Amino acid sequence: MDVAEERWTRSGVRLRRVARRDGPWNWLFVPGGPGLGSESVAGLAQAAAVPGTTWLVDLPGDGSNRGPAVPARPFERWPGVLAEAVEGLERTVMVGHSTGGMFLLSVPELERRLSGLVLVSSAPHAGWRSGFERWAQAHPLPGLAEAAERYAAAPGDATLRELTVAAAPWNFTPDGLPQGRALLEGLPYCHDAVAWADVHFDADYRALWTPRAVPTLIVGGAEDRLVDQRLWDEAPGFRQPNIVRRTIAAAGHFPWIDNPDAVRDAFAGMTGRLDDASA
Repeated sequence: MDVAEERWTRSGVRLRRVARRDGPWNWLFVPGGPGLGSESVAGLAQAAAVPGTTWLVDLPGDGSNRGPAVPARPFERWPGVLAEAVEGLERTVMVGHSTGGMFLLSVPELERRLSGLVLVSSAPHAGWRSGFERWAQAHPLPGLAEAAERYAAAPGDATLRELTVAAAPWNFTPDGLPQGRALLEGLPYCHDAVAWADVHFDADYRALWTPRAVPTLIVGGAEDRLVDQRLWDEAPGFRQPNIVRRTIAAAGHFPWIDNPDAVRDAFAGMTGRLDDASA
């Protein structure tokens, strides 16, 4: 991954500029997990091929963002510090994958600061967890129970990687699995971020704002087994003219792995809407 510029906010949010094309927009890609790092959405940013400037965003203490610019207690202001990421940037569009999208919907002050919002494989509330747990119990994976036992006995970055890679078939279609597994094997894992979310975020999450006027794109894989995209159907405030839903055929939880062309097309449609709104 080529990084042209790095910057940190006062609370240690890291932005890495990875692309610059003609266009006025600043696109900020926020990873899921947590603990996977923005390297996990570098492929999404590449597939989207959006006009303007593309940034990968890491919360303080997440992924590989654990250097001297990060405060000693980095999780205290999660996820609210994401509001700092847009400071000093104009025409900003934030893109959140999975939990990254849930983080964005937990920061109400973003609504007045964003020109656009994209939610990929995300959800409006924590109800996705119970559905996934039922599906997972009905579709056990070889070696996963043993990896989970090792993680429980010695929670850390290495055992988290092992556990996540063992669960790879739940994230991708069979055709996308080899590339998806390679992606998961190469990520910088952060157990501390996972532990924080487990206690402070995951179980009680519910969107704290809905995009009433901000152009919004909700993207989900037709075969996403982790986060049920049908939850958006009945979520209050997410069925209005400024919100467009796109289902990516033959794709799982990382739809750009399985069907990058359809993901690029969805982002192209979003860009057209942004251009129309700014005009």
